[in-house]
Amino acid sequence: MPTFAWQGKTRAGALQKGVTDAPTAAAVEAQLKKAGLLNITIKEQRKGLQLPTFGGGGVDTKDLVIFTRQFATMIDSGLPLVQCLDILSSQQEKPAFKQILLKVKESVESGSTFADALAKHPKAFDELYVNLVAAGEVGGILDTILNRLAAYIEKAMKLKKQIKGAMVYPTTIMSIAIIVVGVILVFVIPTFAKMFADFGGDLPAPTKFVIALSNFLLKYIIVIIAAIFGIFWGIKKFYATPVGRKKMDAFALKAPIAGPLIRKVAVAKFTRTLGTMVSSGVPIMDGLEIVAKTAGNKIVEEAVFGVRQAISEGKTMAEPLQSCGIFPPMVVQMIAVGEATGAMDAMLTKIADFYDDEVDDAVSAMTAMMEPMLMVFLGTVVGGLVIAMYLPIFKLAGTVGG
Repeated sequence: MPTFAWQGKTRAGALQKGVTDAPTAAAVEAQLKKAGLLNITIKEQRKGLQLPTFGGGGVDTKDLVIFTRQFATMIDSGLPLVQCLDILSSQQEKPAFKQILLKVKESVESGSTFADALAKHPKAFDELYVNLVAAGEVGGILDTILNRLAAYIEKAMKLKKQIKGAMVYPTTIMSIAIIVVGVILVFVIPTFAKMFADFGGDLPAPTKFVIALSNFLLKYIIVIIAAIFGIFWGIKKFYATPVGRKKMDAFALKAPIAGPLIRKVAVAKFTRTLGTMVSSGVPIMDGLEIVAKTAGNKIVEEAVFGVRQAISEGKTMAEPLQSCGIFPPMVVQMIAVGEATGAMDAMLTKIADFYDDEVDDAVSAMTAMMEPMLMVFLGTVVGGLVIAMYLPIFKLAGTVGG
């Protein structure tokens, strides 16, 4: 579903901004007019491939976790909301985050709820954060909610680091391989080719192939670089389209090595996010809508919206989860038990903890499997080039020795 950034003025003249997911800009406009906003401007935002993130707009995730934990401690100690914001903003070292906290404080002083004040800064405090804070304010358990939020963000940050860590090693090895092979083909092979031409005689087939490859690279290097950038640009543009994003996200879930890991990450994120929201008092329908919007994968997003639609029609959550084909049978069965026993939040948390461990194991297994494969690949490519260029020298040495 497209995302639209909007701004408008209340009847009192106060400027309000936000981000909303809706089928069309007209639907957003109708929703805002119904809320009483005037002078509305709406702009569609492009969604890209992304991992779960928090913070943004100059706010680091670690800073957000520290702020949330400190705020929870202060609220639990009985300090007034405005005083908490005043203390935390004054000790904040990051200028961007400091300005946001000062604006939040001003909004609260002018009569806004804490959740509404946070909602005015969607780049720093996303919809999940705002909704949980709103539930905490209504239920009078803001300190508990903030502690849950901090724990949730820490786990999401750990998950993101795991995925990035899994990609660092293969990316580094492949980059080194490309650089080494490029240097050999561009600078080393032409020297050998000139030397062999001076010697005369017929060259072995592997040597001819490597020299031809080197000549091709030297002749078309600009075209090759432009083609590589063109391919990446084309993939990015294709992913920006609804059809492209859906196809590429579907491929990601079915990819031979990364697919199972992406699926486990999706399950862990879905259960962790929904479990945190349900345990905090957010209605299940609102929770599913936010989970869908923050899924990061179009296929998972559509599946969660399908679950939400099925529940609105009177079905249980387990039925549509099973039919979508993304969630493993064990997850579906545990959620069904959670629904039947009324312990949905506890069951979702257990599933999330289990799949956090599964992601750990999957990342370790993938890294362990890729290490020897990449080393063999690097050794074969570089070693093959070296052997191909030394074959004529070995042949010449054999002839002289004979």
